[in-house]
Amino acid sequence: MHCMTTEKLGIPSVAVITQVFEDLVRTVAFKGGMPKERFSFVPHPVGGKSAEELREYVLGNDPVTGMPFMDGIIQGLTGALDDEEKRSGSLKRGVPRLLEPGKEEDLHRFYLESGWTDGLPIVLPTEERVARMSKGTSHGADEPVGRMRPTDTQEYWEYTVEKVAANAVMAGAEPEFFPVILALAASGETALHSSTSSFASMVVVNGPVRHEIGMNAGIGALGPFNHANATIGRAYGLLSRNLGGGAVPGKTYLGSQGNPLNYSNVCFPENEEQSVWEPFHVQKGFKPGESAVSIFRGRGFSHLLDVRKKTWREQFVNLVSSITPLRNNLTLLLEPLVARALKEREGFETKRQLARWFHENATIPAEVYWDYQIVINYVEPQAQKGVEPYATWLNLPKDARIPMFPDPEGISVVVVGGGTNAYWFAGDFTYLKSQSIDEWR
Repeated sequence: MHCMTTEKLGIPSVAVITQVFEDLVRTVAFKGGMPKERFSFVPHPVGGKSAEELREYVLGNDPVTGMPFMDGIIQGLTGALDDEEKRSGSLKRGVPRLLEPGKEEDLHRFYLESGWTDGLPIVLPTEERVARMSKGTSHGADEPVGRMRPTDTQEYWEYTVEKVAANAVMAGAEPEFFPVILALAASGETALHSSTSSFASMVVVNGPVRHEIGMNAGIGALGPFNHANATIGRAYGLLSRNLGGGAVPGKTYLGSQGNPLNYSNVCFPENEEQSVWEPFHVQKGFKPGESAVSIFRGRGFSHLLDVRKKTWREQFVNLVSSITPLRNNLTLLLEPLVARALKEREGFETKRQLARWFHENATIPAEVYWDYQIVINYVEPQAQKGVEPYATWLNLPKDARIPMFPDPEGISVVVVGGGTNAYWFAGDFTYLKSQSIDEWR
């Protein structure tokens, strides 16, 4: 880690941060080689505040230091560098491959207190267990798998097959599950994305591997009833925590409330056999006989029972009405009975047709759309820069209808369930990427 100073850069600067992010910015500055970077803090939040309220922040005291905010800015810009700020060089992490032997209960306590678990009991990753897990792949223990980080502002951590195997052991997985876990690790997408919005991840498996390792796509597929489903999802969370630099609340994890879906990362296979449409991974360019894992990121689900004949259109729109209208954050998890009814009774021949229906019919008034705080934060700046279709939408009348999901190609449809009742879910999950499992056999 290289330490830089403002003296070398020649540009005095003070970063202004809201107070709840103090631990985070100091951690990021440390990792970026500037452990003594100068900050000034204002109260949180700033979003949705009036100009008068923000002015009071600036004229008031820094809530972290207690001194007048503007005095802190001036001092930070003009104060001479101290010896710590002038230091340079590098700092290397030393992580031992093996821990000292100890009693099982002591080792369990050590893992828990070190923050290496998800708060639940683990399987201790002994050399023998890790070696057994590693036999689930033809790739060598020292081979690099990928790298991961909790946000774009954090540093990447790199890891090997053996390190992924240790986390797979901790999750209780079997060696035959390991190629799926390696594919997740190779994706570079963390299961513990650090955002104040409290994201969760979702993992969908397609192809022959579903049957080879005994995954459950039928009754109870989204619940804790299958060894492969549960431990693959858990392993994804553990490796994201331990190998991807994530999950230290306040520093590398900022979810305001957190998300219970993080425990298992909603891992399940698509029920290809009972689906009336092509498998999800085929939509993403894979062949039907190939195995792949797809990763999504969102917050939660809405729920609908059955597809009524007379008012199905209104019920469809109601199902997604609670989802924030931002970009392409919609994924439908359809029970096989629902998928069959939508195709045979309502004429949706493909998943793409169904996605387009939601794009065209799930709309809200422009006045409501532009009043969502998250739209103000992320969409309005694009609109003001001329990015379409947002620029056009910004000038629409208040009662004009705006699509909640602007790109139908970004709406995902997955079939899962046992065909016992026409329940289905809609979630604000965005598809991120698909990864080959066969490459890690």
